[in-house]
Amino acid sequence: MGSVEQSTLPPDFIWGFATAAYQIEGAVNEDGRGPSIWDTFCRIPGKIAGGGSGDVACDSYHRTHEDIALLKECGAGAYRLSLSWSRIIPLGGRNDPVNKKGLQFYTKFVDDLIAAGITPMITLFHWDLPDELDKRYGGMLNKEEFVADFANYARIVFDAFGSKIKHWITFNEPWCSSVLGYNTGSFAPGHTSDRTKSSVGDGSTEPWIVGHSLLVAHGAAVKIYRDEFKARDGGEIGITLNGDWAEPWDPENPADVEACDRKIEFAISWFADPIYHGKYPDSMIKQLGSRLPSWNAEDIALVHGSNDFYGMNHYCANFIRAKTGEPELDDIAGNLELLLEDKNGVSVGPITQSPWLRPSAIGFRKLLKWLSERYGYPKIYVTENGTSVLGENDMQLDELLNDEFRVQYFRDYISAMADAFTLDGVNVRAYMAWSLMEYAYTSFFTL
Repeated sequence: MGSVEQSTLPPDFIWGFATAAYQIEGAVNEDGRGPSIWDTFCRIPGKIAGGGSGDVACDSYHRTHEDIALLKECGAGAYRLSLSWSRIIPLGGRNDPVNKKGLQFYTKFVDDLIAAGITPMITLFHWDLPDELDKRYGGMLNKEEFVADFANYARIVFDAFGSKIKHWITFNEPWCSSVLGYNTGSFAPGHTSDRTKSSVGDGSTEPWIVGHSLLVAHGAAVKIYRDEFKARDGGEIGITLNGDWAEPWDPENPADVEACDRKIEFAISWFADPIYHGKYPDSMIKQLGSRLPSWNAEDIALVHGSNDFYGMNHYCANFIRAKTGEPELDDIAGNLELLLEDKNGVSVGPITQSPWLRPSAIGFRKLLKWLSERYGYPKIYVTENGTSVLGENDMQLDELLNDEFRVQYFRDYISAMADAFTLDGVNVRAYMAWSLMEYAYTSFFTL
């Protein structure tokens, strides 16, 4: 990272890497950790390609010293890691016991990072809900119980780490938890209306309920931090949202042009608009009607204004073509198609190992500007950005090390980010590359 020209970014810009607990830690049955919904989901035949799981993963639980050495070798100034809720509170609930060994593991890791000159940036929740809470009351579908339990977990963690942590993230990509977990069924806990994939779930209602629960839980955790810990610890807190840029399939078709904003609104503004504007986007209200939960005064007071910074996960771009008929009941995108080529057959970006990921550095810059203009130029931390490489899974070591495609991806994206800062007035202040290490997904993202 240190070799990349930084002259057009501020001198205090934060450079680092990001990972997620379930994807790298392993040790799922050690030192009192309880199961998460991902442990359960991975054991359902056919849910995970090759039958993989996070049981061992990168074995980071036993190799944090190697992780830190790797971070130092890469010149990282920061490391964004997530905590496993079920390692800290194995059963998850506010009346359940705290696992001291879990807290001790993370406390030592944070201490070691700081001693190595690396700033820890902590995510409280990266998709891995304690499984007991899903069984006990339906997990994120039960707003009142989930918010109370998440608030308790957040308070325990804030108190344990104190002033060691200056950058907190409540939730990573609530869109993924809501849509992939409760509409497509491709993420834990696997709910979907498609009865060939799951016996439970309603993709027309559950994603919106879950998204609402996550927003209120975010707001509750932020209030706890600001009221009880911010003055003592001097940190900041926000949420990380994922979303890709959108270009019209036919720029001369007003419906396609309008659908681009709608696509971003259904992915990003679903969560960001309540935080910054105190309401859901009009496009979502129009399409979803009563299926989109309404706000009560207490909940929106928690959520509105609850970001000290905007966490941005971003990878690629898509062409958007508006659909002409009425939206399907379980549509989650805004009644549109996501395409990889435009009307003239021009690709949105080069092919990668991930079918959904086509790099577009100019799309990154455009999205940074779009977000800044819509939300009043907030401080933005890019909390994930990276790419897979076509054919990488079958490459030999010497081919993997000759990583020209990924190097160029990062150069292009960082240059676009610098342009956004210098030319567009975007207040971007951090960049976390995804990912520090390979975590056994079917597409690699490691450096």
